Amino acid sequence: MPKLKTHRGAAKRFSVTGSGKVRRYKAYRGHLLTGKSPKRIRGLRGGSLIPEVFEDRIKKLLPYQ
Repeated sequence: MPKLKTHRGAAKRFSVTGSGKVRRYKAYRGHLLTGKSPKRIRGLRGGSLIPEVFEDRIKKLLPYQ
């Protein structure tokens, strides 16, 4: 059987924690930050976890994580 390839776009966006949950970072933090309020930027700072209903889909894209 051929090896499964990691979906590189997903690998740059998601990571699997030690307990098996999928972590993501928030959008809208890349550029054009001067027009966004400090409160909004602070809210975008931390990461969050993917809902459990989507975990299986993401883990299929990250077979070796």
